[in-house]
Amino acid sequence: MPTGYIGVLLSCLILSTLVLHAQKGQGELRLRVVDATGLEVEAGGELISQATEVRQVFTTDRHGLYTARLLPFGIYRLRMERAGFAPHTVLLEIRSEVPVRHRVVLGVAPVETTVVVHDQDTLLDPHRTGTVHYAGADRLREHHSSGPSRGVLELVNMQPGWLLEANGVLHPRGSEYNTQYVIDGIPITDNRSPSFAPGLELEDVESMSVFTAGYPAEYGRKLGGVVEVNSRRDPRPGAHGRLSLDGGSFASRTAQAAAQWRGGKNLFAVGAHGTRTDRFLDPPVEDNFTNRGTGAGWSARLERDVSARDRLWMNLHHRRSVFQVPNEPLQQRAGQRQDRRGGETAGQIGFQKVLSPWVLVDARGMGRELIGELWSNALATPILAEQRRGFREAYAAGSVSVNYSGHEMKAGGEAIFTAAHERFGYRITEPGFFDHDLPQSFHFEGRRRGQEAALYVQDLIRRDQWTFSLGLRWDRYSLLVSESAWSPRLGVARFFPRAGLVLRASYDRAFETPAIEGLLLAGAESSRRLAEGGGLPLRPSRSHFLQAGFAKSLFGRMRLEANYYRRHTNNFADDSVLLNTGVSFPITFDRARIHGLEARIELPRRGPLSGFLSYSNLTGTGRLPLTGGLFLEALTEELLGSTASFPITQDQRNTLRGRLRCQLGPRVWLAVGAGYGSGLPVETEGELIDEDLARRYPRRILERVNLERGRVRPQATLDAGAGITLWNREHRALRVQMDAWNLTGRLNLINFAGLFSGTALGAPRSFAVRMQAEF
Repeated sequence: MPTGYIGVLLSCLILSTLVLHAQKGQGELRLRVVDATGLEVEAGGELISQATEVRQVFTTDRHGLYTARLLPFGIYRLRMERAGFAPHTVLLEIRSEVPVRHRVVLGVAPVETTVVVHDQDTLLDPHRTGTVHYAGADRLREHHSSGPSRGVLELVNMQPGWLLEANGVLHPRGSEYNTQYVIDGIPITDNRSPSFAPGLELEDVESMSVFTAGYPAEYGRKLGGVVEVNSRRDPRPGAHGRLSLDGGSFASRTAQAAAQWRGGKNLFAVGAHGTRTDRFLDPPVEDNFTNRGTGAGWSARLERDVSARDRLWMNLHHRRSVFQVPNEPLQQRAGQRQDRRGGETAGQIGFQKVLSPWVLVDARGMGRELIGELWSNALATPILAEQRRGFREAYAAGSVSVNYSGHEMKAGGEAIFTAAHERFGYRITEPGFFDHDLPQSFHFEGRRRGQEAALYVQDLIRRDQWTFSLGLRWDRYSLLVSESAWSPRLGVARFFPRAGLVLRASYDRAFETPAIEGLLLAGAESSRRLAEGGGLPLRPSRSHFLQAGFAKSLFGRMRLEANYYRRHTNNFADDSVLLNTGVSFPITFDRARIHGLEARIELPRRGPLSGFLSYSNLTGTGRLPLTGGLFLEALTEELLGSTASFPITQDQRNTLRGRLRCQLGPRVWLAVGAGYGSGLPVETEGELIDEDLARRYPRRILERVNLERGRVRPQATLDAGAGITLWNREHRALRVQMDAWNLTGRLNLINFAGLFSGTALGAPRSFAVRMQAEF
């Protein structure tokens, strides 16, 4: 990084201490409970927010102290009780990372007590200017997964605006690979689908927040959608643990174990998991050839409250996966075998200091390495490919937050240093399958170092029933190209208490960096041997996101949210996939225009029933020419010169999802869910069905393609789940959960895209059983 560059970063960080907001959109509540004489007392409590799906039941220590951490911004109902005292119930607002201190005074119990604060008072967040959906501990614990390492992905996919494409690739509002994960406050922007990186296991997650609009300025680099993930931890003192065992269709098995010890100012936690399945990826045919996968990993975490104002934490993890690439029938008959491997090792460290009751300083850092490999046997057809890619990344960030006089402000910066490496080669084994201009063999090897940096400032201003969110971000990106940009972020919300209505609108400018997977090859000059589209520089995308919508409480029990949005992107990012190998190359088109409508009705858990129903309508149009990357198609010259428009690959017009859960008794619950998708675009020409694809795919699969409309035919699923608590006493529990998905056995085709993109089938009728033990 140039010296002047570092100077700018340090100068802005120093200036940022004058105006500042909160990290990760999460805060902390510090309670102290006393009696009427001021004597500290132990008491039981409950903290609930229906808007953020938080429900914590706890007991203070003998000094009347308790700290609730990682609370998403919102309104919470706190209730404290102790025998012989009147209950204390109050609404509290968490809006900044600066800890909120609340002193509870328990008075002597009167003959009658009237409580005027209800859970429904937390149903809406009156100060949210963007779109955020939450998944709390209860939803995470009961969610089923149709395959190992896919639980987090499928839970995000249940939110409106998200599309889970083949092999667990998430697409938010039409974006390709522009999903950002924020894991324990540190951003991860590479592709986290199982075919690209070892997956994050659902059992390791305490809560999730999913953003699609109204991004704070602290978020950058990938803004199609943001998924905040908090690692699981137990607030209770002493030693505790949990064990989860899963088994189901396709010989799928998963085992996870974790243990934690909390004593005094220290917390230490360790965990491990292992998975195995005979259906790791979404195969191109029903026979599910060569699709075995295994995975394993471990993690360790240390936290220390150095003082009442200082907190230090460290986290280490390692994950790996080894799996096969599913064959098509021709490849299976030829004896092809392709294997892939992924691995990730990372270490994180963070320090937090409270300078005053309204000022907090936060510093974080991370180092990690990620690798991915593909290799083939000698019988591979029509191409024998091999790949090794990976990168090392060092990340550092600092911020200062201020909560003062109706302002919740934050400023900070981050720096990222990346060292990427790639090796790719192939040899064509069936020449007639490819365009005659494509070289019969090819080899590439490259290394490149890059730097990124960002500065931001943001403020959340509340005036009566109005809320204004203001932010400004500066990004600098340098890897194959060097560019920088300013990104303003604006949002407004107006709350009408009597109507239980929040109106809101937001504008986000996004500077989105290219995908790192296959980036060096796609932008290399030597790639021009492969196609005229090779070797073109891959520049960051520049987007304008606009949204307007509302949130409305219904009958004091349900919440309705609806949004209309538009996204305009120049240098629109996509990818080109080499057959079904999983090898992909980033590409960009001139521009894209995406607009859509989303609606969701949520019934929070009150009484026996809970559930949701969501609907998304999306229309996305891209426009040529091809502006960057590597595109292995015979028509590349036309794509470079054309100005034609086309539906983007995530252009699914109608998506409907729903789930209804019923608590049948104190220990038993039952749930049913359903999903519908109107179908993705088809990238192949109709006449190719008889000539090339008919010999690669059975007629039953080809019938799932509507060539007249140029789309995959609609897909639908019906799922069910049930759970029973066999034992629950003094924080010790034993639960069993049974899940079934696609009960009708419908053949669902996810993608069908021709010679140079993947074809993938959804899961058939499948079953799973899970046992969870806590102690």
